[in-house]
Amino acid sequence: MEKLMDMKLNNSKILVTGGAGFIGSNLCEELLTYDSEVVCFDNFSTGKMENILPFLKNKNFRLIVGDIRNIDDCNRAVEGIDYVLHEAALGSVPRSIKDPITSNDVNVSGFLNILVAARDAKVKRFVYAASSSTYGDSKSLPKIEDTIGKPLSPYAITKYVNELYADVFSKTYGIECIGLRYFNVFGRRQDPNGAYAAVIPLFVKKLINHESPVINGDGEYSRDFTYIKNVIQMNILALTSTNKEALNTVYNTAFGERTTLNQLVSYLKEYLSKYDSQIANIEISYGPNRSGDIPHSLASIEKAKSLLDYNPKYSMKQGLEEAVEWYWKNLK
Repeated sequence: MEKLMDMKLNNSKILVTGGAGFIGSNLCEELLTYDSEVVCFDNFSTGKMENILPFLKNKNFRLIVGDIRNIDDCNRAVEGIDYVLHEAALGSVPRSIKDPITSNDVNVSGFLNILVAARDAKVKRFVYAASSSTYGDSKSLPKIEDTIGKPLSPYAITKYVNELYADVFSKTYGIECIGLRYFNVFGRRQDPNGAYAAVIPLFVKKLINHESPVINGDGEYSRDFTYIKNVIQMNILALTSTNKEALNTVYNTAFGERTTLNQLVSYLKEYLSKYDSQIANIEISYGPNRSGDIPHSLASIEKAKSLLDYNPKYSMKQGLEEAVEWYWKNLK
């Protein structure tokens, strides 16, 4: 990835909530390449110690074990912090449908706790993980930040509430907030295990094990799959932007390209076949559509390009090829 060096991050203290998770650990890794102190705050409910193990030897890295649902833990985590990257959340639409109370506790009450703690600690900027699920039942494509529909799941509600809180806090207390609406992020360290594994690592694991991936529906639902390195770029730009017009708003964080699930599986089989030729012949299974799923997702990234100078380097296929290589080395 092109180095996004910015003097603003030098000698800074940056808190990454959920820093042991998939996206959080990738952000920690990137931030440690700057002359700054990185604090990881995680309760390890979904994050993994193995994701941050290499960083523990780094003098600029510190781990705080705690829960964003506990305001005292949040206050401890933000002490002396300049910037917050808030990644901690309980993801997954199906999980929120099964257990909306816990999703709300973590994603709304936890979000409010860390936002209040950041306000009280007078952090310079609060950048948080928003979600493309906020577009809900809006049928317009591509998705433009100002046009959303009604949420289709408890998870989507929680992520929209985050945006509302951030907007109110920026206007009421003057804290600089930027929300990044992630679109189907994938890449190294994304967990393929568990009941709520994301589709790409889940399918990769199935194919490596010579098992049939199960596509929900007819496979023609489409997503704007976004490689982790593009997401890292967006977070760094959001942290360091000096453009006042870029603050206190939300941005689509995506590549701006649509891929169907059928195409996704085809690419996965192609790339994995380089390591194991038998994978090319694995049959695909189809099941019922999943409750709460939107049929199609495609982001407009014009706002991020205009206000943050966002320039994603990795297409879905380029990112997928890198991710497959990582999974082949780490899942075998």
